[in-house]
Amino acid sequence: MENFGPATFGTLNAGDYDAMHDPGNTEESVALIADVAPGKRLLELAIGTGRVALPLAAKGFDVTGIEASADMVAKLREKPGGDAIPVTIGDMADVEIEGTFDHVFLIYNTLFNLQSQEDQIRCFTNTAKRLAPGGTFLIEAFVPEFSAFTDHQKVKTNRLGISSVWLEAVTHDPLTQRLDFQRIRITNDGMKLVPLPLRYAYPPELDLMARLAGLQLKHRWGGWDKSAFTADSGAHISVYEKPAA
Repeated sequence: MENFGPATFGTLNAGDYDAMHDPGNTEESVALIADVAPGKRLLELAIGTGRVALPLAAKGFDVTGIEASADMVAKLREKPGGDAIPVTIGDMADVEIEGTFDHVFLIYNTLFNLQSQEDQIRCFTNTAKRLAPGGTFLIEAFVPEFSAFTDHQKVKTNRLGISSVWLEAVTHDPLTQRLDFQRIRITNDGMKLVPLPLRYAYPPELDLMARLAGLQLKHRWGGWDKSAFTADSGAHISVYEKPAA
């Protein structure tokens, strides 16, 4: 998908992001991150509008963010406490930020927004450099599943009403592990296209990326409730640790 850069998602989605992209598990996410973080200094990659960062800051954590989209950060700044969280505008794969952190987290499948294996490896490597010894890196990601695809493509109706229909079309390239989404919103006011390219990876590949960066898998759960990760899990919460010495 040409011309889709690090800031494009925010440009397309910032205006209604909170209303349209609420996974309904914020309380559970905040609780688990607060539980596993080995210290108070936290870094969120792709901090967005602060859905998780703000509650963590309210709990007393020292939260810093990296975000590619100035539009998303503007939404964060509008919220109570949003102006107190330092945010660096930039590509999360580069993690160009000073200092070290006790815990870094990257949630809501956003690692897959990095569109190549090389970019994902770079994200792991640069995150590891920013972790203090004994620090941890938490990732939330879906487990790819293609039973609903035919000829490497799928179309789904997400919402259907008397005056609107929202469709989602996606194509799959198994050679590059690429999913190209086009979300089509048709209303009485017209049509809006919201594209999203993703490069997915299965958990073992993420574990290898972590090992290349000098990190070790510490925990893996099938959800924010710490349920067991099984062959039937549709997502995983993985926590990688930097050796203490």
